[in-house]
Amino acid sequence: MAKAPASSAPPKPKAPPSAPPKAQKKKADKGAPAPTVPAGRPKPTGDTPPRLRARFREVVVPALVKERGYTNVWQAPRLEKVVINMGVGEGRDNAKILDFATADLQAIAGQKPVVTKAKKSIANFKLREGVPIGAKVTLRGARMYEFLDRLMNVALPRVRDFKGVPPKGFDGRGNYALGLREQLIFPEIVYDKIDKIRGMDIIIVTTARTDEEAKALLTHLGMPFRE
Repeated sequence: MAKAPASSAPPKPKAPPSAPPKAQKKKADKGAPAPTVPAGRPKPTGDTPPRLRARFREVVVPALVKERGYTNVWQAPRLEKVVINMGVGEGRDNAKILDFATADLQAIAGQKPVVTKAKKSIANFKLREGVPIGAKVTLRGARMYEFLDRLMNVALPRVRDFKGVPPKGFDGRGNYALGLREQLIFPEIVYDKIDKIRGMDIIIVTTARTDEEAKALLTHLGMPFRE
C-alpha cells in the first residue's frame, strides 16, 4: 500500500516572545497620566525664573555690591515679601461687597486672599471685634516678583498724570508702603465687572537695614520714584 504524500503547507510562524515584565511596566508608565498638583499649591511654572528675579540676580546684586561696597553678594538687600491690603469697611454690613473686593484682589495678585477682621471693638465706628473689614494677600517667591514687575511696568504707568511714586513711603526699617487709589490700573480688572472703584495699600518688605539701602534696591529693580 502506497504512503500518502507529505503536506506541502508551510509551517506556521512562531509567535514573538512576550516582552519582559520590566519593558511592559515602562510602556504602561509612559501612558499614565501626569501626577496632579496637590490642592492649595501653585502649579509649577517651569525652569524659567520670573524676569524681575533674573534681573535681581544678574544686574541688581552686582550693582549694589559695587555701589555699597559689600564684601559679598549675600550682604546685598533683597525682597522678602509683598503684602497687598484692601480695606472694605462697608463689608461688615454687606457680604457681597466683600466678595467683590476679594475677587478684585485675587485677579490682581494671582493668589486667593484672606479676609481680615477687626481685632477689637470701636464704639465710635460701630465696629465689633471679629467683623470682616477687608482682604489681604501675601506674596513671596515667583509670584512676588511677577506682581512687582506688572506693578512697575504696566500698572503704575496707567495712573493718570503719573510722575512717580513718593520717595517718603519708607518706615525707617527698610520697608516701603505705597497707596493706590483705584484697582483699574491693573489690566486684570475688567471695568464692567467691578461694583465700585476701590484702592489698596501695598507694602514691600525687604531685608535692608536702612531706608537708604531699601530705596537703592527698589530703584535698581525699576521702581519709578518721584524726583
